[in-house]
Amino acid sequence: MITISGLAKSYGRLKAVDDVSFEIADGEIFGLLGPNGAGKTTIVKMMIGMLRPDAGTISVNGLDAVGRSLEVKADLGYVPESSALYENLTGREHLEMVCHLHHMDAGRIDGQARRLLGALELADAADKRIAGYSKGMKQRLLLAGAIIHNPRVLILDEPMSGLDANVQSVIRRLIREFVRDRRIVIFCSHILEVVERLCDRLMILHRGRKMIEGTPGEIMAGTETDSLGGAFSRLTGAVDIESQALGILDAIGGREP
Repeated sequence: MITISGLAKSYGRLKAVDDVSFEIADGEIFGLLGPNGAGKTTIVKMMIGMLRPDAGTISVNGLDAVGRSLEVKADLGYVPESSALYENLTGREHLEMVCHLHHMDAGRIDGQARRLLGALELADAADKRIAGYSKGMKQRLLLAGAIIHNPRVLILDEPMSGLDANVQSVIRRLIREFVRDRRIVIFCSHILEVVERLCDRLMILHRGRKMIEGTPGEIMAGTETDSLGGAFSRLTGAVDIESQALGILDAIGGREP
C-alpha cells in the first residue's frame, strides 16, 4: 500500500503541490490525471526521491520514502515522461547497467535482458547505440529498465508517448497482468481515454491541489457529468472544446460564415 498525507512542494511562491493526500491499495492501477502543470510529475518525483517534500509524508509498503529512500527505490520501477538514457550505450548495455544498480544476481542479467528486449520488440536493436533509436524505441527501453528487477511498484509518467497502437496495446496488457500479483501501478497522464479505460481509481489534480478521487464512475457521479472528459473540464475549468476549435477556425478565416 502507498499512503500519502499532506504532501506539499513549492518553488518560490508557486505551490506545485498543495496539501495532497491519497492512498493506493495493493493490486490497484491508480491514475494521476490533470492538465500540464497540475503537479503530477512533482508528486511522482517526491515519491521516487528525486525531490524532497516541503511538508507531508509518503509511505510505500510501510517504508518512509524520505527516510528510507534506498529501500523504497529498490522495489520501485519508474518510466519518466522524457527520455533519460545514456545514448552512447547500446540497449543491452543500458539494461545491464540497470541490473547492476539493483544488485541483481549476475547469472540472471543476460537472460532477463534478452527476454525483455525480445518481448518489447527491441531484440534487433539490442546491440545498437541508443542515440539511433526512435522515440518509441527509447520509451520501450525505459519500460524494460523499469521492470527488469521485478518491482512491487511501477510508476509510469506519460508512458504511451511516441508508441504506435500495437505497442500501446501490449503495454496496457502488461499493466493489467502486473497488478494481478497484488502489485501497484501509478499511471500519470493527461489522456482521458487511456486513463478511463485502464485505471481502477484515479485522482484529478489542478494547480497543485486534489480536486477529486475515486473510480471513473464515482467521479462522474460526483461531478454530475456523463463522461470523464466532462468531469475533467468541470473540475479544471477547461474551456469548451467545441467553442475553442471554432474560435481557432474563425481566427484564420477557415469557417464558412
